[in-house]
Amino acid sequence: MLGRQIWSRVARLCVAGLVTLVVAGCEIIGPDGPGGGLIVQAPPGYGPVPIPAHNQLSIQKVELGEQLFFDPALSRDGTISCASCHLPDRAFSDVTPVSSGVEGRKGRRNSPGLVNVAYAPLLFWDGGSFALENQVVAPLEDPNEMDAELEDVLRTLNADAAYRQRFEEVFGDSVTVRTFTQAIAAFQRTIVGSGAPFDEYIAGDRSALSAAARRGLELFEGRAGCRNCHAGVRFTDDSFRNNGLAFASADSGRARITLRAEDFARFRVPSLRNVGLTAPYMHDGRLASLESVVDHYAAGGSGSRGQDNLIQPIDLTQQERDDLVAFLHALTDVEVRSGVDALGGAGYE
Repeated sequence: MLGRQIWSRVARLCVAGLVTLVVAGCEIIGPDGPGGGLIVQAPPGYGPVPIPAHNQLSIQKVELGEQLFFDPALSRDGTISCASCHLPDRAFSDVTPVSSGVEGRKGRRNSPGLVNVAYAPLLFWDGGSFALENQVVAPLEDPNEMDAELEDVLRTLNADAAYRQRFEEVFGDSVTVRTFTQAIAAFQRTIVGSGAPFDEYIAGDRSALSAAARRGLELFEGRAGCRNCHAGVRFTDDSFRNNGLAFASADSGRARITLRAEDFARFRVPSLRNVGLTAPYMHDGRLASLESVVDHYAAGGSGSRGQDNLIQPIDLTQQERDDLVAFLHALTDVEVRSGVDALGGAGYE
């Protein structure tokens, strides 16, 4: 166990160091990036999907990353893939409070949706990862998730003639930490959604929202104060806050990363895009429905230690609560694209 812990630390440090060095020396590119490379077709209003210059996209790389994302061979016992906890038909989230890993082990946190994840500046509920390439290793090695050792996964993939050939074709190299993490990250950057009724509404189609959803939007933007944290086109300000949930576990949240007492029980403010598909809610999945989420905030949280000052009781009628839920459902994308279906750019056919 001690050896495993040491390797896990070394692997994470190696990946983190690699990404840090590369990102520090390379800009994030968009449609006019070096060489006119492929881009992800960004949702309207979002701006270019950020693509690091060290990991530009190609059809073959994205296809390889997609294959890896859905391959249970990455887990220790060959039963769990990335897609096991990030279901495409649920905006790449899960349906349970916490996901099941190998041997049915339960994790501690809810699996967040991955639609438009490329725009997130920090990843995980505690912000413990700063790049998709860096993020890949954590669920792979978590004993409650895929419970694998990175070196074993690389060895297994290199022993597979088909995988080894594909990596050579895409990267001109074998399966390494760099090529493995870059392939999966490339696929994840292609997961984008668009066409939510809310977007059609603000584009000028006044019939795109129901009367209830329009009332909910007014509350969301105004008296309910939801926009204080759920700001911008992604409906998140990417901050970390204690939203007043009663403590039910030893999960210290953002403090696990910063080691600052004031960050205890602070978690990333999630995007509300596709929130109608990603139940259950909160970092530990304790709230089963959007109705229960609205009730939690209307009550002003639980008053737990460190609760954010923005969480205050709101006097909402049942009709107003229903209207807010109707608006939240209007943030569901009509179309979610991933893989080569999301690619475009110079020379793309």
